[in-house]
Amino acid sequence: MANLTTKELTALEDQLGVEQVLIKKYTAMSGQCTDPIIKNKLSAIAGRHQQHYNTLMTHLQ
Repeated sequence: MANLTTKELTALEDQLGVEQVLIKKYTAMSGQCTDPIIKNKLSAIAGRHQQHYNTLMTHLQ
């Protein structure tokens, strides 16, 4: 794990939480959508937030 300050760890944890919420939100919206074009866009957005989450997690290892 990188030597992060308490402030940096807190900010990282906060952002991880934000990304988790966005992943859940866009995944849920995609699941409720009937228009295939919009459904795919929402799924892609959820995927991008999952990538952000995964990237942030690498800073904790």
